[in-house]
Formats: sequence, C-alpha cells, structure tokens
Amino acid sequence: MRPLPEVPPAAAPVDAEQNEASLVEHYPRLVRLGYLVLPPSLGRSRRVLAAHALAQRSLQSARRAGPACGAGIPLPRRPGRVETTGPGYAYVRGQVLRGALAAGMPLRLRLRTGRAPLPPVLPLVWGLRLFPHSGGADELALEERLSALGGPARAAFVLRGLESLADCEVRRELAAAGVADPHAALREADGVPAPYALLSSPEFDPCSLQARPPDLPRRRRYARAALAAAAALVVCGTLLGLPGGGWGRAGPAAPPYARNPAAEEALDPGALRVVTASFWRRSPRTDFTAWPTRGDRTEDTRLLRRALTVWARPGSGVRTSATPRTPTGPPMGAPQLLYAGEVGASAVALFYDGLRVVRYAEPRNADPSEGAALDFARVDGADATSSGALVVDRAGGRVRYLTAPWVRRVSVRDLLAPDRAPRPLHRSPDGVTDALTSPRASGGCRSWDAVELSDGTAVRLMTDLGELAPARLTSGPPSEPHDVAGRADLGSWARTACLLPAVRSHGVRSVNSWTYATQPLPEGSGSAQWLCTRAETWRGTGSRVLAQFQAPSARPPGSRPRGAVAARSEDSPACGPRMPRVLAGVLWKSHGGRWYVLAAGSEQFTSLATSGGVTGSTRGRLLAVPAGAGDRADLDGELADGSRVRALR
Repeated sequence: MRPLPEVPPAAAPVDAEQNEASLVEHYPRLVRLGYLVLPPSLGRSRRVLAAHALAQRSLQSARRAGPACGAGIPLPRRPGRVETTGPGYAYVRGQVLRGALAAGMPLRLRLRTGRAPLPPVLPLVWGLRLFPHSGGADELALEERLSALGGPARAAFVLRGLESLADCEVRRELAAAGVADPHAALREADGVPAPYALLSSPEFDPCSLQARPPDLPRRRRYARAALAAAAALVVCGTLLGLPGGGWGRAGPAAPPYARNPAAEEALDPGALRVVTASFWRRSPRTDFTAWPTRGDRTEDTRLLRRALTVWARPGSGVRTSATPRTPTGPPMGAPQLLYAGEVGASAVALFYDGLRVVRYAEPRNADPSEGAALDFARVDGADATSSGALVVDRAGGRVRYLTAPWVRRVSVRDLLAPDRAPRPLHRSPDGVTDALTSPRASGGCRSWDAVELSDGTAVRLMTDLGELAPARLTSGPPSEPHDVAGRADLGSWARTACLLPAVRSHGVRSVNSWTYATQPLPEGSGSAQWLCTRAETWRGTGSRVLAQFQAPSARPPGSRPRGAVAARSEDSPACGPRMPRVLAGVLWKSHGGRWYVLAAGSEQFTSLATSGGVTGSTRGRLLAVPAGAGDRADLDGELADGSRVRALR
C-alpha cells in the first residue's frame, strides 16, 4: 500500500526583516537551488534569469505573508550539513522550491493555481546571453541524469545533496511545495548516483556568470521568420473573417497546444494491450495479435516506461536497427505487450503495434542509459506460417527465440547435415528457447542451425537472418510451395543454405528453393540440378532471386559443395507466383578439360539460343554448346506463345 504524503506543518513565516537577512546571506545558495530544480528544457541562459527571479520573488512573498507564528520543532540533521535551517531561511527556501517546481508545470495548471509563469517571456537584457561557467565531464554527466528526472525527483536530489536534508525533511519540503507524492519523488531520485559534491561546482552556479552575444546571423533569420509569420497571421485572420466563416471550426487539426490523447496513451505502461494466455485458442486470427503477454517483468512499470519512452524518443546512445523500409517512429497508439522479462544478460521488452515488432533491451546489471538497444521489424500481414517465433535475444553469436503459444515442440536442425536427426531445443515456461549458435557465427559455413517448429499438424523450418522475425524456408514450385520435408528437399537445402547470407538483413519473410530443371552433362559426367531460390520480403518489394547450378558430386550429402550462383536479380517477379519462369546459364568445364556453355529454363520455355562469344541453339529447355575458357555468351529463350525472354539478370 502506498504511504500517504506527509502534511506540512501549519507554521507561518517569520517577519520580513529576518527573511530579508536570510535572502542576503544565502542568496547564492538559493539561486543555485532554483537553477538546479528548474526544468532543463528552458536552456541555461533562461534558467539563470529565472533562478534570480525566483529568489527575488521569494522576498516579495515573505513581505505579504505577515508576522510569524513560530518555527516548529527542528528535525534530525545529517552529519556535515550546512547550518541554514533557521526559520527565515527555511521559508525563503520553500518559496524558491515552490516556484521552481511550478515552472515545470503546464502553463494552464500554473494559471489555474495563480502562479506567474517563469521565466519571463522576454529576456531582461536584449541581445545578451548569460551562462554559468562550464564544468567537466562529471558535471555534464550529472546534468544529463538530472535532466532525465521529473521536477519533484530533481528537487528531492538537490535537497539531499545541496541542502543536506534527511529524507523525512525532504518529504516535508516537497509536500509543502505542492508535490502530490513525495515518496515517489525520493524513489525516482534513488536511481541517480549521488556525487553530491558536484552540485557545488561552477557548472551549477548562476551567480558566477559569463556573458556572450547571441548568434547574430540566426537572430536575423529569426527576425525575418517572425515578419513572415506576422504577415501570414494577418492573411489568415483576414480569411477567417470572410463571410461564411472562412475555413470554419470543423477542420481536422487539433487546437494549438492541445494534448494528443493517442500519443499520451502510447507512452503509458498502464494502457498497453495485454492478452491472456488462453486467448489464442478462440481467436479468429492466428498471428501476433493472438500471442499472450508473457515474461516475469510484465508488471515492471519502470522498465516498460523506459522502453516506450526510448521508442518514442531514442537518445544518441541507443543502438537502433530496422529492417529496410520499416518506419522507426513512435507508436500510433497503445501497442500490444508480447513479452517483458530477463533473458541472458539483458532485460527485454517486446511490443507489437499491428505493423511492426519492436524490441527494447537494456543491460540487467548496468546503467539502463548505457548499452540500450532498439530494434524494429516489419511484420504486417503475418499469418500462422510466419508468426511462429521471434528473436528475443541475440548476444555473443548466440540467439534465443520466443515461440508462439501454439508451438508444441522446437528442434534444431543443421541444414548442412541433412541425414542427421534434429535435436530437441529446451524452452522455458514462457516460451523462450535456450541459446543456439546463430548461423552467421558458425564461421566458414561449416554448419547452419535452423529451428523446426511443430504445432501438431505441420513442421515448419525457420532460420535466423539477422532480424527479429526468422525467415521461413520452403521447397517446391512457386505455385505450390511446401514446408521442407523429405530427403530430396533437405539435400537441396544442404547445398543452398550457405547462399543465404546474400539475403541477410533485407527484411526477408520466406525463402523458397526449388529444382526447375535436371540436365544431363556432356561426356557422360552425370546430371546437374538447376535451382531457383527466391527470398520474399515483408514489405512486398525488394525480393532477391538466385539461380543455382549444382553439379553432381560423389561426396556424402552433408559434405557436397554449395551450389554455384549462375544468375541473380533484385526486385524481380521471376521465379515467383506471378512469373514462375526462369532461365540461366553457366560456363562449365568437364572432367576431360573441355568447356561448355550450359543453360536450362523452366517448363515454360520451348527453345534456347546463345549469341555473342558463343553461338548455338536447341529445341527444348536444355542447352549445351562447346565453348572456350573465358567465353561470354548472351542467352535467351522462346516461350510457348512465341515471345522471347532473356536470361535472369
């Protein structure tokens, strides 16, 4: 149960003369206090002016307050604290603190409580900027940490460090200044390391200043922009005054300075969409919307608030990655929480907003502001075949997956060892798998670990291609692709897997590889396989197509050489459901040392021909023409309708 805020004592301030004496004696300390508590968004120059104004207005409040009624019983003091606890100083300090906290409130709240907005709209000295002296790296780091705190938490930190107040005194001062929950402010201030001695640095001394002129060219630009804005305002006012109401009041834009409820909801951990564990069983859709919310930190509002805030406004120290053409902007509303928990050495939060999966990760045993990562992946249009798993952690060449609730069994299969049975992969109760070696980390393509996901009716083969969503691997013609199963499919993928780095980190949704032709080789050298491998992306464009030539090999299936890339194309419809045809050729050397141009087309081709360095033609869709070393030939083919098509390129 949250403790109630402490009620400040009802003691009134002492007389005005004692307040004036306290202000004069401790003026630098009071101004430093106001400078540190004021919102950092004001900028250093305006904070200096506002801090001095707060100190001077505190004296005006003291004069209006009237005579004293006693100072109350003093609270315990911390060792080494500065003796500035007299009733006059305490009253003036409270007025400065109240004004500094009020300056961080929205303007409409300040006006409602009758507090004048600070700092003044216009600077006190035109054309002059006043700044405290710059400190070192430690002061800069402390300034950044204080900027990340809310106003009450910043005030609690400063009262502890600058005024050496005990926590009970800090709570009383905050309550007297109008803070609704002083306990929460102290807890938030606990998250900042306590180099309190730095608060006495010249970096935070608004009484020791350096004066500089403003950026004169920028001021001229601002003046010209102000004149243009004034002219536009006059024109708009004229149009609004036209008969018929001008533009009217029913336009789509919100009033100026209006708050955006959707944007605020998107940053509120309490508004996150949470899905129950059994919802997927009755859900009309089988995709990421049916995933339950899992993890041991789903109630950690601090972690979730940091994740949402970094998502909306990632800082310069956040490592951000995104699949191609994936928007990296803030959520458009409250997203769905898929997972929040500790995985390996990181605390991870995984979200889904209908278009993207977003992963936030921060180190578990270090400052969250150091080493945070934010990853985006586009997953719109996901279905049961492509929403079986997500990468929840990738570190040190190892990868862990979070599996869908309908996945009953997870196994690991080495694509380069098709005759080897898959091995089971353990999962936690939350659906997080043990770490397995990422294919990229295997080095030299000596192995390629893919995961098999079984839902009781089908087994789907997925592989990590460096993104949040693993890619599904399939076999068969583009019109009827199927999951990889059987000796033939596994054997062809054993010679294709090492070509997958060519489509890595391109937002790949699925990769289909199928044998479109088998060609007897000249001189009785056996039969070669022609394969087309097509990688489809989540965005629908940017697909990559590879035509392979796999020469016969007497080696065991797991040690045969990878296929040779005969042709490649990007963003091409070839070898896909809209255009299933493909034509490619290679220059091949026989065991007898003679060279040939070999070519093969899919079943749509009726004849093939070469020109250029090598001339030849054939009826049918297979061609073998003698050639010389280094010869180049142009290849095309004729379709059944009489049209001619060039080779894949």
